[in-house]
Amino acid sequence: MSFLRHVKLRVPSGTARPGPAIGQALGPLGINMAEFCKQFNERSEPMYEKGVPLGVRLSAYSDRSFKFDIRSPPTSYLILKCAGLEKGPGQPNPEVAHGYITPEAVYEIARIKQADEMRHHLPLEGVARSVIGSARTMGIQVREAEDDVV
Repeated sequence: MSFLRHVKLRVPSGTARPGPAIGQALGPLGINMAEFCKQFNERSEPMYEKGVPLGVRLSAYSDRSFKFDIRSPPTSYLILKCAGLEKGPGQPNPEVAHGYITPEAVYEIARIKQADEMRHHLPLEGVARSVIGSARTMGIQVREAEDDVV
């Protein structure tokens, strides 16, 4: 059993099914798509509600076995959900604000993102600043009240 390669996927939680999106990534590696979907759904369903896009980092091995880590949803998805929006602007840094989120929501998103393997060593404040930067790029302002802008 030797390591072949890592594969990054974006899969909706609790609803993964063998299909073209997963098949194109796992098929060439000889990994059983149905088994991956079953294991992924079992592990993701208790953590997140169905349909939340999750990052997956899969390690494939030569004997067709695999291991995978589930990562948190994308920051943009969490920001849009907190702002109550369906989708973001069509271009980065829009002139008009599309919505707002509170500082409490920023820190909640930062806590979720800090749990990821690559960010566990970063201070919460640094992750929160990154969330604020992402929100600004999406045209979402961080406010305490209607007239306060952070």
